[in-house]
Amino acid sequence: MNSWIRQVRILDPLTQRDQIGDVLIRNGTIEAMGDSLDVADDEITEVNGQGCVLGPGLVDLYSQTGEPGHESRETLDQLLAAAAQGGFTRVGLLPNTTPAVDSLAQVVQRLAHRRPNQPQILPWGAITYATDGKQLTDLMELSAAGVAGFCDGQPLLNGLMVQRLLDYTQALSLPVALWACDRNQTGTCRDGADAIRLGLSPLPATAETIPLTALIEEEATTHRPVHLMRISTARSVELIRAAKNRGLPITASVTWLHLLFSTTELDSYAPSLRLDPPLGTPEDRAALIDGIEDGTLDAIAVDHCVHTYEEKAVPFGIAPPGAMGLQLALPVLWQTFVTTQRWSALQLWRYLSLNPARCLTIEPATCQINSPANLVLFDPNHAWTVTADTLNCDAINTPYAHQTVYGKAKQIWVSQLQPDS
Repeated sequence: MNSWIRQVRILDPLTQRDQIGDVLIRNGTIEAMGDSLDVADDEITEVNGQGCVLGPGLVDLYSQTGEPGHESRETLDQLLAAAAQGGFTRVGLLPNTTPAVDSLAQVVQRLAHRRPNQPQILPWGAITYATDGKQLTDLMELSAAGVAGFCDGQPLLNGLMVQRLLDYTQALSLPVALWACDRNQTGTCRDGADAIRLGLSPLPATAETIPLTALIEEEATTHRPVHLMRISTARSVELIRAAKNRGLPITASVTWLHLLFSTTELDSYAPSLRLDPPLGTPEDRAALIDGIEDGTLDAIAVDHCVHTYEEKAVPFGIAPPGAMGLQLALPVLWQTFVTTQRWSALQLWRYLSLNPARCLTIEPATCQINSPANLVLFDPNHAWTVTADTLNCDAINTPYAHQTVYGKAKQIWVSQLQPDS
């Protein structure tokens, strides 16, 4: 896709570039950049970039897909369309499908689902067969097959298995992502005043912090780099900050909805806000925002999860956890944090593009001459209403349903990027 993008705001957190200019893309490569280019070529499509942002394509650390096993929720093609609509050019997909991505055949099938000019799938390989936490998969085989890293998308409850996992993967450069969560403790709302007020079953913060402490101690023993996913409590931020200060090779992420909502928004009992882990208290949310700003938390993940209308049209306490978000994360985060000037545009792009790529140990996209054109053109002022039609999806399990949102990805360019050497 050959394009001449004129007078666009160019963002690049890797080089700290934030300026207005022209960009010429030819044969999947950024061929030229400048204050004003003179391009005379009928094969080049001219794109008016005024009022828009051109930045590196966004990278989602982990999201969930219905295919295989639950195609009625969302197919892979629908997920990739949602990612493109939201400005994501690379999407990490969790392996907890039916069947799970726990074998060579499943990895090959996932990687084969590649379409021209669509976002690149980064498949996580399962740590345990069927992601049930009982038996380690053939990690070497999955590594050779081309997985992005190892993750079950479910908590590992066996400490000995975690120890073996970290030992066995010492020789592998792929990331390992772990979720600190004690399934023996249950609840639909983070414990606190709002849980009592709303009559929702409380889940104490220790359901996250106790297993997180154990994971950090295992990490201190092996020093094998790990990624800590779905961080949701203030105390967890403190623990990770202390671990990083000790020099432990840890990265961590928070999902976008945990930065935007807290238990105070649960008065409506909206099933779209039934998440796992549950939304934190206002103090948790404030600590998570501080944590992403000071680098304790490295990246924002979408953790996109589609459910059908019928699945979510039930009381809050029994609704399946999860919400869609690939189409919405960039515009809503921009509107919430950049428009209000709490974050710069470069900060948001670092949390959604540069740092997720680094957590995945893949090459970050960049806006530099001769670099692969892995880019998104984003119009922060485009107003649209969130409906099934505008989402191009039958499901609409999002807290932004039927609301007006400002910001939309107008186009993406996708070029294959290779893992870091």
